[in-house]
Amino acid sequence: MASISYSPAAFDGTSASDLLRSSSSGVTGIPLKTLGKVRFVVKRRDVIVAAKMRKMKKHEYPWPADPHPNVKGGVLTHLSHFKPLKEKQKPVTLDFEKPLVDLEKKIVDVRKMANETGLDFGDQIISLENKYQQALKELYLHITPIQRVNIARHPNRPTFLDHVFNMTDKFVELHGDRAVYDDPAIVTGIGTIDGRRYMFIGQQKGRNTKENIQRNFGMPTPHGYRKALRMMYYADHHGFPIVTFIDTPGAYADLKSEELGQGEAIAHNLRTMFGLKVPIVSIVIGEGGSGGALAIGCANKLLMLENAVFYVASPEACAAILWKTAKASPKAAEKLRITAPELCKLQICDGIIPEPPGGAHAGATWTSQQIKAAINETMDELTTIDTEELLKHRMHKFRKLGGFQEGVPIDPKKEVNMKKKEQTVPRSSKAELEGEIEKLKQQILKAKESSTKPLEVALKNMIEKLKEEAYHEYSEAIRAMGLKDRLEMLREEVSKVNSKDRLMNPVLMDKIEKLKHELNQSLSAAPNYTILKYKLDMLKEVSTAKSLSKAATMKQEVNKKFSEIMGRHEIKDKLEALEAEVQSSGSSSFIDLDEGVKDKILKLKSKIELEMISALESLSLEVEVVKSNANPTSLSVFKNKVDNLNEEINKTIEEVVNSSELKNMMELLKLEKAKAEAEDVESESNIEALQQQIKQRISEAISSSELKGKHQELKAEISEAIQSSGGANGSLQKETKHAEPMLEMNFA
Repeated sequence: MASISYSPAAFDGTSASDLLRSSSSGVTGIPLKTLGKVRFVVKRRDVIVAAKMRKMKKHEYPWPADPHPNVKGGVLTHLSHFKPLKEKQKPVTLDFEKPLVDLEKKIVDVRKMANETGLDFGDQIISLENKYQQALKELYLHITPIQRVNIARHPNRPTFLDHVFNMTDKFVELHGDRAVYDDPAIVTGIGTIDGRRYMFIGQQKGRNTKENIQRNFGMPTPHGYRKALRMMYYADHHGFPIVTFIDTPGAYADLKSEELGQGEAIAHNLRTMFGLKVPIVSIVIGEGGSGGALAIGCANKLLMLENAVFYVASPEACAAILWKTAKASPKAAEKLRITAPELCKLQICDGIIPEPPGGAHAGATWTSQQIKAAINETMDELTTIDTEELLKHRMHKFRKLGGFQEGVPIDPKKEVNMKKKEQTVPRSSKAELEGEIEKLKQQILKAKESSTKPLEVALKNMIEKLKEEAYHEYSEAIRAMGLKDRLEMLREEVSKVNSKDRLMNPVLMDKIEKLKHELNQSLSAAPNYTILKYKLDMLKEVSTAKSLSKAATMKQEVNKKFSEIMGRHEIKDKLEALEAEVQSSGSSSFIDLDEGVKDKILKLKSKIELEMISALESLSLEVEVVKSNANPTSLSVFKNKVDNLNEEINKTIEEVVNSSELKNMMELLKLEKAKAEAEDVESESNIEALQQQIKQRISEAISSSELKGKHQELKAEISEAIQSSGGANGSLQKETKHAEPMLEMNFA
C-alpha cells in the first residue's frame, strides 16, 4: 500500500503522473513496489511527493502456498474455502448406540493396559473388536425409523463438500447469484469424476458450531436457490450433467426470506428443472425436508443413502400437529414412511446407496466411493437417452407418484404398500334384528324335537354378528363423546407394556379405570345409546340361549353314553342276577344284605363308574371324584341350610370379584395368560403369582365375614347328626367299610 502526500497549490497544470514519470535526478518510470520502504522526495515547483509501502498479511485464498496433503486435486481444490478440520470431531453416541459403549470402553482399556505393561493382548483385542463389529451389525440391521432420523442428523455425518472432495479429481467452487448475495448454505461448482465433468449443487451443513452458524445450519435463503438456478442454466448451456446433494431440514423460514420471495424461488427452480436438457441425479445424503429439498431434487433419478430420510414434515412437527406432543415423534416417523427402504417401495426413491455399520460418519471415504460408483452407473444409463426422452422420463417419474387408474388391476407390489380399506359393516335396524331373533327362537323350538347342530351354528353366527355390530356401535359412541384419541393412546401404552413383558403400571391401570368410569357415566348421552343397549341385551340373551343349548346337547350325549353302557349284555346280565339275589334274600336295605352280595354290588358299581368316567372324558368333560362316608338319607334335612349358605358365599365372592382391586388383578391375569401363549417362562411365573393373590383376596374376604361362623355352626350340626345316626344303629360304622368314590358332574 502506498501513501502519497501533496500540495494542490503546487500543481501548475502539471499532472501527478507527469511528476512521477520524470524528475530532475533522471529517475523515470520506477514502480512503487521496487522502492520498498525507501522514502523518496521529488522537489519541483514546490511539490513534495512522498510514498511508503506498508507490510500487509498475505492472503492464502485462492492460491495457498501449501495445499493440504490429504486433499486430492492440488491447488485447484482450495478455490473453495472449505478445508479439512484442524481438530478431530468429538465422537457422539446416539441413545440407541449406548449398549455398544461398554464394549468400546473394554477395547480402550485393554489397549491402554497393553501400552502400559508392554504385554501382548492382541488376541483379546481382536476378539473384543469382532464382538463389537458383530453387535454393531446386529444393531444397525434392526433400527427403527426415528433412529434413522437421528443418524441422518448426526453431528459428525459427512457433508456435501466432504463427499465432493473425496470423489472428484478436481473441483472449482462457483459463487453468487449475480443479484444480491452468495448464500453459503448452498454450494455449487464444477468437478470431474473419472474424466467426466459435472455441475455439482448441494446443501452444505457445518461440521461444528461455528460452521453451522456460517452455513445457517444448511437452510438456504432465496439467494441460495437463485444461485443454484444460475448454475443449472450454466450447466444446461454447456451440456454438463447435474448432480445435486440434498441435506437440509428445510428452506430458511424467516420474515426476510419470505419478503425476498422464498416460495417464488423454490417454485422457479421446480419449473426450470423439468425443462433442463441434461441428465440430473439427486442424492439425499442426510435429511431432505419439504420444499427446501425438492427445490434441487426434481431429477431423473433420486438416490438415497441407507440412513437418509426424505419427508414433507419432520416427525416432531407431524407429532405436534396430530398428537399434540413431540414425544410421539417415533410413531410419526413410522407412519410417515420417510426412510429409504419405504420410499423405494413407494417408487419415490430409485436406489439405495449402502453405508458402513455405524452410519456414513463411521466410514466417510468408503461412503463417498459408494456415491461415486452410483453416480457413474446412473449417468452411464441416462447419457444414452436422447434429450426428448430424457425430459419425458423426468416428467413421468413425478407424474406417476400417487397416481392410479380405475378399472385396472392393482400391481401386487403396490397393493402391499397401499392403505387397507376400512371394512364398512352394514348395521341392522332394530326391526331387522327383532325379525332375526324371532326366526332364531322358532329354530330353537324345532331343535328340541330334532338335532341341535344346525341350531348351534345359527346361534354362533348370530352372536358373532351382534358382537361386531355392538363393537361398531361402541366405536361410534366413543367417537361422538370425544374419547377416541385417549383410547388410542391408552392402547399404545398397554401394547408397549405387553411388548416388554412387564406387569402393568398402577398409574396406567388408574388411567384405564378413569376412562372406563367416564365412558360408563357419559355412555347414556351418546346419540346411538338406545340401539347399542338393545344390541347388547340381544347379545346377552342369545349367549344365554347358546349356553343352555350346549348344556342340553351335552346332557343328551351323556344320557346316550349311559344308556349304551347299561345296555351292554355283560352288565345287564350281572344286574339281573344281582336283583334276583337281593329279592331272594328278602332284605329290605343294603345293610341287611350278606357281605358277599354287598361286595358283588360294589364291584359292579365300581366297574360302571369307571366305564362312565372314560365315556365322559371322551366328551371332553372333566370328572371329579368325591368321597362320601355320610348317609345321604340322614343328611337330607340339612340340604336347605347348605344351599342357603352356598348362596351367601357365592354372593360374597361376587362382591369381592366385582371390586376394582380384584378386577385389575384379573385383567392383569388375562394379559399374562396371553403372553404365556408365546411360552414365556417369566409370564408363567407372573400368572402363578397373580392366581395366588386372587385366591388369597377371596379367602380373606370369606374368612373375615360372618360366613365363617355360619359355616362352623352348620359343620357342627352335621357332625352331631352323623354321630347320632352312627351311634343309634351303627350304620355309619358298617357303611364305612364299603365306602367308595362317588361321581359328581356339573352340566351348567
